[in-house]
Amino acid sequence: MTRERIPMRTIKEVLRLKWSCGMSRRAIASSCDIARSTVDEYTKRARQAGLSWPLPPDLDDTSLEHLLYPPVIVSDIPRPLPVWAEIHHDLSRKDVTLMLLWEEYKAQYPDGYQYSQFCDLYRAYAKKLDISMRQVHHAGEKLFIDYCGRTIPVIEQSTGEVHDCQIFVAVLGASNYTYAEATLTQGLADWIGSHVRALAFIGGVPELFVPDNLLSGVSKACRYEPGINRTYQEMAVHYGAAVIPARVRKPKDKAKVEVGVQLVQRWILAALRKRTFFSLGELNTAIRLLLDKLNNRQFKKLSGSRMNQFLAVDKPVLQPLPAVAYEYAEWKIKKRSGIDYHIDVHGHYYSIPYQLRNEYLDVRITESVVEVFFSSKRVASHIRSYTTRRHTTVAEHMPKAHRDYAAWTPERVIRWASDTGTSTGELVTVILAKRLHPQQGFRSCLGIITLAKQFGKERVEAACKRALAIGGFSYKSVKSILETGLDKIPVPELKPAAIPITHSNIRGSEYYH
Repeated sequence: MTRERIPMRTIKEVLRLKWSCGMSRRAIASSCDIARSTVDEYTKRARQAGLSWPLPPDLDDTSLEHLLYPPVIVSDIPRPLPVWAEIHHDLSRKDVTLMLLWEEYKAQYPDGYQYSQFCDLYRAYAKKLDISMRQVHHAGEKLFIDYCGRTIPVIEQSTGEVHDCQIFVAVLGASNYTYAEATLTQGLADWIGSHVRALAFIGGVPELFVPDNLLSGVSKACRYEPGINRTYQEMAVHYGAAVIPARVRKPKDKAKVEVGVQLVQRWILAALRKRTFFSLGELNTAIRLLLDKLNNRQFKKLSGSRMNQFLAVDKPVLQPLPAVAYEYAEWKIKKRSGIDYHIDVHGHYYSIPYQLRNEYLDVRITESVVEVFFSSKRVASHIRSYTTRRHTTVAEHMPKAHRDYAAWTPERVIRWASDTGTSTGELVTVILAKRLHPQQGFRSCLGIITLAKQFGKERVEAACKRALAIGGFSYKSVKSILETGLDKIPVPELKPAAIPITHSNIRGSEYYH
């Protein structure tokens, strides 16, 4: 199998959720958007390969793929099918699993389907059935996330421009404890930032994030893309949680947040409908006051409030927040450097090891750091620069020949030329000064200096003196002087300029201006 068909990043996430977080195969399958049989296959292959979590730090994607997927022989022999109606009926009984039913099937038909194909065929059958399941929410387990359909306008005072701010809503499954805030967009940066602030408001971390799953969120890098958007997965890993998106066109998967959105619209947005806001901070201050009121509002059919339920049910079992909040990072996937082994990140060029100049790389960008990864290994790290059309280069990333060239400076070239003679140093200084960038004159200057190997220092010094006198500020002029022997002819002395006459009757040139 190729890396495109089996992304190693997904396999690593499965192993992390299974061995580090202890999640069930169903939860892992939903989080990574894969089949439960695939979860079993990944973990089984990892065990057979002798792997454990955390994976060895020197194990790259290629090596991991070779360990997990050695060549196999596939057989296409027709196999008998089980009676799916009976399988489905047996699954409704307590403690009966697909694994048990498959083992019974294999005992009857030894040449039958293997477990993964058996499960795939059963799922295809089950999709045709209309099944509705009551959702059960355990304490501290799920945080449901969505945006309101309505927005609140914010007017920018300096320009009068109106921004329709989005309303982010997060609801804990067991207690219905609710968080809401306004953001300028539903983009990835605002989406991640809202998660970080929601967890700080809750004061802990649930086991699962359950965002709404829009079809438009799968194809481009925005707030959703569970299992695809690398920043969202990285944030979940930072907090030790997993992402399980709500299924498309399955409203019962996100009933909690749908109700939460309705409450936020009725008790917060409706209450603010007549107010005018001139900044995002002012709007969020008003939302927070009404949000506290909503969470402390008494239930109609139950005793207590969302706050009471949160403190009694969810709060005690939430995972603690990490010592440092997640820093938003943007990923640029599959970027390729130029021939100068520098990679373009927002108009600035950062060096990578020259051996990787033709490889596809992943780039992680934070507010302060730019990191480059190849095969899941970090190969370069730079302090982020916000200047454009400039280069940040690490000497170790350069070939040896380039490092030797980069060590040259105008001062060093002039100092070396002065060893030949005063006129040689003066000529090199003039050549470098006439270039827009001094480095553009290095080749010409080094050529003049190396002429001493062929003609000797005394002749080169004399040739440079004549070149200064006649304005021949180039390597070709100096070489021509040496080849024609003009350096052996004394340089004519320049006549001193006449001393200007000063007299009261002489008006001078300034008079006519």
